[in-house]
Amino acid sequence: MGKSNQSSVTEFVLLGLTGYPQLEAIYFVMVLCMYLVILLGNGVIITVSVYDSHLHTPMYFFLSNLSFLDICYTSSSIPLFLSSFLFSKKTISFSGCGVQMFLSFAMGATECILLSMMAFDRYVAICNPLRYSIIMSKASYVPMAAGSWIAGGVNSMLQTSLAMRLPFCGDNVINHFTCEILAVLKLACADVSINVISLAVANVIFVVIPVIFIFVTYVFILSTILRIPSAEGRRKAFSTCSAHLTVVILFYGTILFMYAKPKAKDSSGADKERVTDKMISVFYGVVTPMLNPLIYSLRNKDVKAAVKNILCQKRLSQGM
Repeated sequence: MGKSNQSSVTEFVLLGLTGYPQLEAIYFVMVLCMYLVILLGNGVIITVSVYDSHLHTPMYFFLSNLSFLDICYTSSSIPLFLSSFLFSKKTISFSGCGVQMFLSFAMGATECILLSMMAFDRYVAICNPLRYSIIMSKASYVPMAAGSWIAGGVNSMLQTSLAMRLPFCGDNVINHFTCEILAVLKLACADVSINVISLAVANVIFVVIPVIFIFVTYVFILSTILRIPSAEGRRKAFSTCSAHLTVVILFYGTILFMYAKPKAKDSSGADKERVTDKMISVFYGVVTPMLNPLIYSLRNKDVKAAVKNILCQKRLSQGM
């Protein structure tokens, strides 16, 4: 077969939970509720970070970026995912698949870099507090966040263009909820070694290096905290980075579990594995973005106070 950029596939079929109808109603309600919590929780974080002047700090600037990222990431796939439960036709156009893949990749890679930038912010705040305002000035943290978005977008454009230029010669059934790139590559009727190498390099840049950076950063942070003489001082210092550390563990822990676990060899085991992969994908794509604002706000007095102030101001304006 000659090499060609042309594809005979104009749309893809997303299997989702086809074959497990008893789970579809439960999944629809669960995912819908979690998506609404994602929109509400992350929307609140963005709102208070913008309107409360007390939260105009690097930490909350990064946090509002993370919240906006989570909304974009989930909105790129969850509405289509929910509609697949309501309609018998579970398809997505070829171009729509490319857009979904691009957004998913861009948001995922951006979050990897953004979490490492947030770790650096916590490092400066705890290990070098006297120079915090100088090092983490607006001239520093805005380009740091912008660089995270640009790097994620460039990587996603490269990976998506390489994947969608492959020829797809008829098999258009994706055994997943979304246009996940590994599931799409399995359908290509051409050599995908370039794609695999490109993904491996991207994983090193956007997963391995940020994980190492965050680990080293927290080694210095914990070392500094342990040298604080008072127990109360150590508690306060650790509480400032505990939310970020929890989010990092959730985010990277899910990624490592998805891609590092052993593959099943027998067919029955492979079927169970595919269902498990889908469940983990939902956890990564829905549960983690839902937990992020809860983790950052439940034990955060500043966010709680900002929400109360905004609500009080709204009530006062309505009462006038």
